[in-house]
Amino acid sequence: MGSTRKRKHAQIVRDAEDQRTENTASLEAQGLLQEVPEAKEDDTDTWTVVGKGGKRRKTDNYPALIYAESYKQQSSLKIDDLQKLVLYCLADGSPPQWISVRHHFGIKKAVVFFVPGLEKGMFDGSVALDAPEETGHREEPSKETDILAGETVLHNVPSSIAVPQAKPSTQNSTSPDDYLPVRLAANELPPPLKPLAGCFEHLWPVKAPGDDRDAKVFSPLHAMLNAHIPKSQEHKKADKAIRGAKPVNGQHWQNKRTPITSFICSKEELQDNDYVLHPAWFQNAKESAAEVTRREDAKQATDHGWVDTKVERLGLADVSSQEIEKGSLTAGRKPLTMDCEMCKVEGGTMALTRISIVEWDGRVIMDELVKPDKPIIDYLTQFSGITAEKLGPVTTNLATVQRFLFDTLTPQSILIGHSLNSDLEALQVTHPFIIDTSILYQHPRGPPMKSSLKWLAQKYLGREIQKGHGTLGHDSIEDAHACLDLIKMKCEKGPDWGTSAVHTETIFKRLARTPRSGSGSLAEGAQGKTGAIVDHGTPEKNYGQMATFTIGCNTDDEIVEGIKRAVSGDLDGAFIPGGGVEFTWARMRELETLRGWKNNHRYDHIQMADSSTPNGNVEPTPSELATTVASTVSLIRQVRASLPPCTLLVVYSGTGDPRDLARLQQMQKTFKKEYKVKKWDQLSVKWTDTEEQAMKQACKQARQGLGFVTIT
Repeated sequence: MGSTRKRKHAQIVRDAEDQRTENTASLEAQGLLQEVPEAKEDDTDTWTVVGKGGKRRKTDNYPALIYAESYKQQSSLKIDDLQKLVLYCLADGSPPQWISVRHHFGIKKAVVFFVPGLEKGMFDGSVALDAPEETGHREEPSKETDILAGETVLHNVPSSIAVPQAKPSTQNSTSPDDYLPVRLAANELPPPLKPLAGCFEHLWPVKAPGDDRDAKVFSPLHAMLNAHIPKSQEHKKADKAIRGAKPVNGQHWQNKRTPITSFICSKEELQDNDYVLHPAWFQNAKESAAEVTRREDAKQATDHGWVDTKVERLGLADVSSQEIEKGSLTAGRKPLTMDCEMCKVEGGTMALTRISIVEWDGRVIMDELVKPDKPIIDYLTQFSGITAEKLGPVTTNLATVQRFLFDTLTPQSILIGHSLNSDLEALQVTHPFIIDTSILYQHPRGPPMKSSLKWLAQKYLGREIQKGHGTLGHDSIEDAHACLDLIKMKCEKGPDWGTSAVHTETIFKRLARTPRSGSGSLAEGAQGKTGAIVDHGTPEKNYGQMATFTIGCNTDDEIVEGIKRAVSGDLDGAFIPGGGVEFTWARMRELETLRGWKNNHRYDHIQMADSSTPNGNVEPTPSELATTVASTVSLIRQVRASLPPCTLLVVYSGTGDPRDLARLQQMQKTFKKEYKVKKWDQLSVKWTDTEEQAMKQACKQARQGLGFVTIT
């Protein structure tokens, strides 16, 4: 039995050097080791080969990543861990536990490469990659030596042609070995992936953010580009003493008064959150006709009892600047906060039983109990607070409430609520101007998760509401006031209040607080470190707003050129100054597009409507997939070869194959919608425990991403 005594850092370094020496000898025997250029005459220091690539490096103070084979990972590596590695090397982050970074102060730049579409199954053979066809990419002369490491055998199990949904895992249980990195050996990899063995020593399993219990996968882009704001020890101790939602620490917050009109939901936001759209949103005759047909098919048309408020076109809501009082948060509009309670009626649908409406000044203009037209089968008292005794003498019905709303709501009216789509569906009313606190106040884990009103009130208002939840039910007036106060706070604090900006910041902002090497302190006027985003389309939106520079591209080839430009700067300094930026984040998209993974959802998280590839095409053949993989790998090599010395390079895939999860999520959504109005035998989709367990397993598979790290 080997000794269990912990090894010193120096011993780990020596073992790593010995392993590289053995790998180099193996390469020389195979004739695969490229000749290292002779040192220049002025290179008086001693040089040696350290790490992948065979570049000449100084033995003194040259940075290196060292992984101890004897170290056992206790949990999966996460995208957050990759981000912390970057922050440790470039900013004020704490040292990573999963890998040792030698002389991290010597790391001058970092490039993070997001390559969705790469999958662990490509490396172990479960995703078939036939010999690729000739690609349009020409391999640039490599500045590095390919060192093919290790003796680990990767089982190249033959696989059938991939189908448009993820294959079930052969392992239903997880062992600590599943967390360990795998040494890359070119002779054990499919041909399209072999060049990666010359760029990186290990393939790291990297788990995407998500929730296995609810079968959700969160944004891998958000996980990399958003960092938690460091807390002092005093704040940490104070948080531990608080149960439930922690109050927001806004002591350094700068208020930015914003009119309420800035928070009205866009058409896309309403669609994404299952609102029935008001006709005013459709000015195009073709789109309008299509929406009319859709609503008729869904039994949401006026013939089925639905009411559209009196707004002929969106422009009627505009108020001239002369009519708006200076500094007014309402901007001449008429905000109304609404909350409803519902019960379940015959047929399984939800029906209105109480409605409360509160004006901007807090005055209650409506609080009515409503008797449903259909027999009630469940009062849902524990949530609604409604009982048979309360509804007994009530004569108000849905039509009465609809008439009141039709007469009250004008083009200047703004409806405010929490997940208001459910209330409006029970009311069978549409209105174009909506503010939804469940959208404005983001869930800490990001979309598609939503925070409860109770949690938001506790966190941001310091208020306990819904104390009768699960027993006596909710008070709709109390809930309406909570929504109103959340919106007022949002208007006072600014658009970023209630978003991740309260407790997190972009990695670009974090780096900007770190002075550039050799420039002194920020207090002395030194410039902070800069960053760039290189992405398809228009990256200046969203996260690009915080980056120092953004470079938009149309192809993956352009992405590579954009990275080179960001890292080195423009020759004439016209856009990016000479010397480039310290941090670059870039994304390839051609591989994920080919595989049908690309998601155009505005939140950029995994929630695809179906499992087909783009434009309804069939799944690419192994040969087609291999060709694109080979092209992608070639571009990764080009990026690595172009980077200056002492640059940290991180490549991550984000997720595994999300299509099976998306298919099951869509199936569950269809089931829930039909289950409200149809009998079991009439359902087009039946959801049982079998499908539930399959979706959770698909979520686990979708969260299995991968990553590579190295220092040039």
